[in-house]
Amino acid sequence: MSGPIVVINPNSNQAVTDGLDRALESFRLQGGPPIECVTLTEGPFGVESQVHSDQVVLPLVRLVEQRADASAFVIACYSDPGIDACRSVSPVPVFGIQESGVLTALSRADRIGIVAIAAASEKRHRLYMRRMGVTSRIAGEHALNMSVDESARGTGTFARLQEVGQALISDGAEALVLGCAGMAVHRAPLEKDLGIPVIDPTQAAVSMAIGTVLANPL
Repeated sequence: MSGPIVVINPNSNQAVTDGLDRALESFRLQGGPPIECVTLTEGPFGVESQVHSDQVVLPLVRLVEQRADASAFVIACYSDPGIDACRSVSPVPVFGIQESGVLTALSRADRIGIVAIAAASEKRHRLYMRRMGVTSRIAGEHALNMSVDESARGTGTFARLQEVGQALISDGAEALVLGCAGMAVHRAPLEKDLGIPVIDPTQAAVSMAIGTVLANPL
């Protein structure tokens, strides 16, 4: 049996981790690798700025170094904080949810839209997509302008997702990526409502991790 795929929530909000755990339940396959969702207790309550993103890098590296039993890691925060540092110390694959979510959406559509948590996040996302070389296929990015906690718990989150999703479709998006791990619970109903593919990036990253682990059995 392979070691677990360790999905790390880099913020300290346990409600977000619990939502990830629920969203990944159907990915726990008989004969497949276990999936373990953990909270980075040293992290901020929500990773909502460049400073927040930078401050979790070393705690993430320490957690990765401590989990020698893992068969793969997923950094479950959009913009993939610490991914290069974690890859530099990990003997197993490390997946980031922005990279995985964008690549998955691009396999479903020519032009895609990104749903951000807050406008302040858009520059950070844009810089990473430029590094990925995919900016020509991004129809747009619009923000909910909610906190990470509100997106995970808020009663008005779905209505705001519908509004932002329609705006991105008007921009030319043919698939959407949810730009925060806390939105996972809304993926399926939003896809049904909008009529285009909606990608939860954590599910996308875990799918890639499962495929990698199963292709390289111990």
